[in-house]
Amino acid sequence: MDRAKLRVASRGRIRQRIRNKVSGTEQRPRLAVFKSLKHIYAQVIDDASGNTIISASTREKDAGSKGANAAAAKAVGALIAKKAKDKGITRVVFDRGGYLYHGNIKALADAARENGLEF
Repeated sequence: MDRAKLRVASRGRIRQRIRNKVSGTEQRPRLAVFKSLKHIYAQVIDDASGNTIISASTREKDAGSKGANAAAAKAVGALIAKKAKDKGITRVVFDRGGYLYHGNIKALADAARENGLEF
């Protein structure tokens, strides 16, 4: 098995371990993060009902920054926090999606915190 497949499988195991511990409710939904090679995505999810409440990504026109770099992650973090505040959501649980809390994931989380989300 090559290194890329091992990394994907490892992230899947870590992601599942995190999801067993982290769950979103109506009062405190889950902020889930996914990153691909080209884009960064964030969703606020109510796991009790299985609904995505809001989402933001670098694919949106109003994201401000394109790509999958730290600047784009900050823009998505700020955008998701703004949309959450508009819906009346201030507290969330953070789901890093199996990624290390470093780089783009940390930039997104810090930007969301600076713009009013608590986690």
